[in-house]
Amino acid sequence: MTNFSKNIPRLYLVKISKWFNMVMPIMLLFIESNSMGTYELFVLKAIYSVAIVTMEIPSGWMADVWGRKKTLVLGSILGSAGFLIYSFSYGFWAFVIAEIILGIGHSFVSGADSAMLYDSLKADNKTNKYVREEGRITSAGNFAEAIAGVIGGLLAAISFRTPFYFQFAVAALAIPVAITMVEPKIHTTEHVHSIKKLVKNIRDTFISNQNLRVAILLSAVTGTATLTFAWFVQPFFKAIDLPVELFGVFWTALNLTVGISSVFAYKFELFLGKKWSILFIIILLTAGYILSGIKVSYGGFVFLFMFYLVRGIATPILKNYINEHTASEVRATMLSVRNFVIRIAFAGIGPLLGWITDNISLNKALIFAGLIYLVSAILVSLPWLKQKD
Repeated sequence: MTNFSKNIPRLYLVKISKWFNMVMPIMLLFIESNSMGTYELFVLKAIYSVAIVTMEIPSGWMADVWGRKKTLVLGSILGSAGFLIYSFSYGFWAFVIAEIILGIGHSFVSGADSAMLYDSLKADNKTNKYVREEGRITSAGNFAEAIAGVIGGLLAAISFRTPFYFQFAVAALAIPVAITMVEPKIHTTEHVHSIKKLVKNIRDTFISNQNLRVAILLSAVTGTATLTFAWFVQPFFKAIDLPVELFGVFWTALNLTVGISSVFAYKFELFLGKKWSILFIIILLTAGYILSGIKVSYGGFVFLFMFYLVRGIATPILKNYINEHTASEVRATMLSVRNFVIRIAFAGIGPLLGWITDNISLNKALIFAGLIYLVSAILVSLPWLKQKD
């Protein structure tokens, strides 16, 4: 009998390979070294998001039909190819091509990895361990990103391009790891094999299944907020004149905070319960935006760390709500719908926030983003917040 739990350590390695991101902490500096600014950075990341949006749901459908393993392998190949192109490119449009390939590669991994985890546990009758494992894998990814921040900063001392060379090698490590995974049996009597059924399942989600709709939208709105905040960190560092050599150090510290809190996310949700967990997440993430916007100074680091602490708690909890309300045959698709909403929302709001940062102020951009998140999160979660405990 196959022990599908053997997939779990491999999922850790895929997550680490994906999140061991040595280029993210110095991305703004790299962009500026090529005569661009915050606006261009947000535009590039918006293009990356559009690339993900284009393939997010089709890739989730492919993971459900073609198999989680195959899509993870393909995503790993494309992810490494994107960094290879970045390593030898210089102009804006070359960066655009790299971001598109990275975005497509990301879409094939996101959703498929969480679906592989849940269904591997389900095959071994261990679904009760999902939040714990998702939290630990998320934590491993954040610890990897934290370590990568320091290494990326050191490599950037050689040149801002050097981290990209090493990033390609790290990303390529996910390819053999994904190849060695074992595809779990999908627990259903009817599989979704047609685009017509795919569209029907997505439509039914947002019309008839209120719990799944709320779970996806709340997780997506929160995911957009955390993604956007991550790209505000470097402008924040610049605004307070943090020495370049310390970018990686503080980036590491922030991601260690996420890594630590992710490990304890399942205990946090058990202690507070569903409604209070949701309110806690919404209120503190909003406060992180607004307070860091009010205090763009070294003292504002307190609010950055607070935001990252709550981010680590939010991700596994909100992803689990999606898994609780969806079936195995469409699990990757529904998780991809979540990522689709995140990326299309970021593509819409990111360039605007980048423009506000460059032309008005970082303070106003952060406060504006926080208010948008607060209103959006409350609106989508109202059906759950109205429920009695």
